[in-house]
Amino acid sequence: MANELATPTPRSPAPTPGRALLGGFLMGLANLVPGVSGGTMILAVGLYDDFIGALADLARLRPSRRGLTLLMFMGLGTAAALVSLAGPAVLLVTEARWVAYSLFIGMTLGGVPLIWRLCQPLGPRVFLAAAAMLAVMARLAFGSGTTQLPETTMVLVLVGALAASSMILPGVSGSYLLLILGLYDLVIGSLSSSALREDPAGSLAVIAPVVLGAALGVALLSNVLKAILARWSAVGHGALLGLLLGAVLGLYPFQEAVQPELARRGTRSALVMMAAGATPSEARERYPSVPADLDLLALRGKLAAAGVEPTRSALKRQASGLRSYKPGGLQLAASLTLLLAGFSTVWLSSARRTDS
Repeated sequence: MANELATPTPRSPAPTPGRALLGGFLMGLANLVPGVSGGTMILAVGLYDDFIGALADLARLRPSRRGLTLLMFMGLGTAAALVSLAGPAVLLVTEARWVAYSLFIGMTLGGVPLIWRLCQPLGPRVFLAAAAMLAVMARLAFGSGTTQLPETTMVLVLVGALAASSMILPGVSGSYLLLILGLYDLVIGSLSSSALREDPAGSLAVIAPVVLGAALGVALLSNVLKAILARWSAVGHGALLGLLLGAVLGLYPFQEAVQPELARRGTRSALVMMAAGATPSEARERYPSVPADLDLLALRGKLAAAGVEPTRSALKRQASGLRSYKPGGLQLAASLTLLLAGFSTVWLSSARRTDS
């Protein structure tokens, strides 16, 4: 039993630049998809221990050459994904959610064989840790409601720490936590180019404490995780296995937006502008991303009839609403194919890691 807790993780070969780029790219791609965690993708491709170690060393101002190289290539991969796929990812999630989520379910599960091997030697504590984290993920997926925290500086620091920390935890989406805490619009909206242009001081008052909290949260959590994985390797990886398995619980692919017209931020902003007295043409001129074939007046009337207030927070909540539907046989087969493709891609990648 003592051996189960104290067995150290053997130092693995340094990740290749190609693997680091892939891990960073998948992390960036995951952060573009609501409900998907970048930490899940890093764990699935077998870079998690190295990534956490590199972050922890950097936070203590004792970075290694190996760690800095890993973070550099992962950063390049993340930037490439964010720059090249931001538009397509939003379109895919909006128009073909089942495609994106089927693929991510497969990619997430593709990391299970590797993490299972890292859970050795198996013991009761390993299974207990996995079950506990699986229960936490189930609670997040099925039992969480939304709340509204006060928009104070201290709250923003704490929220920044929580959201950023969650991004390096497998299965937990930082944007999802912001959403259930009622601060998604405030934080994400403050990062938009329009907010920075129209109210730079107000945006900075939100961004600065969030960034401070994010830095503190990542620094603290990375060191805690590094210590856990070094001191209690099997149990720590058992907990990560539970997070990885639980990550798929909130990714049911066969759902569609209740109000797909509100998926674009520009459309929501145009409706808010119209509520303040602007005409549809003025709103379109201000927000050119509004689809040309969308009747803003009709949409405003539809939302008013449903009792939806024309505020940013209310429209965002409406845009986030989903409903399940029954897929057809062809769509189900295509979804399974995508799931297997995602699984195979990550599984083969992690298998090559263990063979190297």
